[in-house]
Amino acid sequence: MKNVVAVIAPGAMGSAIAKQLNDNGATVLTSLKNRSDAARKRALDSGMQDADDIDIASADYVLSVVPPSEARGLAQRLAPHFGRATRKALFVDCNAISPQSVTAVSQVTTDAGARFVDGCIIGLPPVPGEPGPALYVSGPHAQDAMPLAQLGMDMRFLDGAIGAASALKMSYAGITKGLTGIAAAMILAATRAGAAPALREELEKSQPALLKRFSTGLPDMFPKAYRWVAEMREIAAFAESGSGASEVYEGLALLYEALAKDFENDLALIDSLNAFLEPPRSSDK
Repeated sequence: MKNVVAVIAPGAMGSAIAKQLNDNGATVLTSLKNRSDAARKRALDSGMQDADDIDIASADYVLSVVPPSEARGLAQRLAPHFGRATRKALFVDCNAISPQSVTAVSQVTTDAGARFVDGCIIGLPPVPGEPGPALYVSGPHAQDAMPLAQLGMDMRFLDGAIGAASALKMSYAGITKGLTGIAAAMILAATRAGAAPALREELEKSQPALLKRFSTGLPDMFPKAYRWVAEMREIAAFAESGSGASEVYEGLALLYEALAKDFENDLALIDSLNAFLEPPRSSDK
């Protein structure tokens, strides 16, 4: 009998994971209610099947892969169905939320009768022929999620309570996405001050690895900035309040909010960042 895995929702990461699961023999369900045409196409191209919430709650595994702001809402939406489901589902929260938030999601799902696993995705969406991102899991039912490795997923067990996997995600994203935000902020500041060419030249000489990272990481961030706003606020909640760390990530949330608005509108900030990243022509040197 095929394993049935529900993946909510069919975004870039969710649909890529769904294809990986489908290619390895799983039946993959999702919900296409109120989804865009683009999301529907991603879902169908990935082999996902549209299903009602009761069928999703009855899956062997339910993987929640949604924006941070929607994590608790999805759990609350499915909660009434877990008690009526044909099997006791394993609900794996794979979202970029703080340990405090994941504890609240856990309470909702376990009170409704599901088993809960704290999950953490690190890496880019999987592509055919490659292992894809790692899925770290923690909590009392974490071992129950490890058979997903037989369906092509790179499973990593964390010997810790609920919140351990989320703490890893917050820490890792705080470094990687935090660095991207700091780079964007300083490049924009240098551009406004007329120092951008000198900054780029100095990075080329003394920090070539950083410049190479920014050259790919910043453009990759532009269409995702809107999703990173809530994630920065989750990291701010995770960081120690009053230490200054929390305030750093609240500030980065505002920065990503501005970049997201710019990406959807006049592109003034995005154009400045792209101009900085564009390699100088030989005649400019």
